[in-house]
Amino acid sequence: MRLLAGGGLRRKAHNSINRRRRQFHFLRLTFFTTGFEDAEDHRMSINVNGSSIDLPSDTRVSLLDLLRDHLDMVGTKKGCNQGACGACTVLVDGERILSCLALAVQYEGRSVTTIEGLSTEGMLHPIQRAFIEHDGFQCGYCTPGQICSAVGMLGEVKRGLPSNVTGDLAGGSITLTRDELCERMSGNLCRCGAYNGIVDAITEFAETIK
Repeated sequence: MRLLAGGGLRRKAHNSINRRRRQFHFLRLTFFTTGFEDAEDHRMSINVNGSSIDLPSDTRVSLLDLLRDHLDMVGTKKGCNQGACGACTVLVDGERILSCLALAVQYEGRSVTTIEGLSTEGMLHPIQRAFIEHDGFQCGYCTPGQICSAVGMLGEVKRGLPSNVTGDLAGGSITLTRDELCERMSGNLCRCGAYNGIVDAITEFAETIK
């Protein structure tokens, strides 16, 4: 009798476990499939150089990898991939960011401008022409990041955002001295050492937009 009773309890427990497993699998299936039929209506997108781009379903993709590996926009360079060299600098709504440190999904609905998007109708942006005229590059690997950073930096100056070397914080307008410019561009490294040409190019461009 004890053996029969024990066997009955084991069968009851086994059936209970199987029932719970079926319930769990049903709930998991329901959770992961609910709403998939409407997924196309909820796709996330980002604007890159004036074109709307669907974001990848993998939320781990960095903005840099989206540009280079998914969109084949290789003008934006991958240097250190740690936010230390500035080669990956792009503009988001006019503000400069390091795309290697940014997840693409962070910028859903935002407007991204890369080095490819600065030129218009096949004509170089004035700051691109200034870099050529002043030899603001050697190997050219850092140049896209330098140029995008310079555009964003000059926007910061125009808005009156101070740097670590800004003298008069209450003055409103900022004079872009050589020290001010070098401080603001210090996050963009040039391992070839073309800094004099870079500074001269940015200074010339800054004079034209005053």
